[in-house]
Amino acid sequence: MGLKAAFVFVAPEADAAVHRAVVNTPVVELTVVGVSNYPDAVQACKSLVEQGIVAIELCAGFGVEGVAEIKKAVGSKAAVGVVRFDNHPGLEYKSGDDMFK
Repeated sequence: MGLKAAFVFVAPEADAAVHRAVVNTPVVELTVVGVSNYPDAVQACKSLVEQGIVAIELCAGFGVEGVAEIKKAVGSKAAVGVVRFDNHPGLEYKSGDDMFK
């Protein structure tokens, strides 16, 4: 098996238990998970690392504070990366820090 990675996106009304999928390729097993806010993201990411995920990429809806919360939650168990928009078009051109904190 190759790299076990995850992409976590934040969207109002997303439910991590329902809004998820796994894409298997010869090199990467990618789990995609939707969450509705930062506390849900923290819980989802903790669960992902317990499942063997070693790389987590966060969507652009996470502001710098949200990214810091995830990094603190997973510690050295997973590398955390981000996609970045200064103001996310899917979140009314706001940062997740403004919406989910």
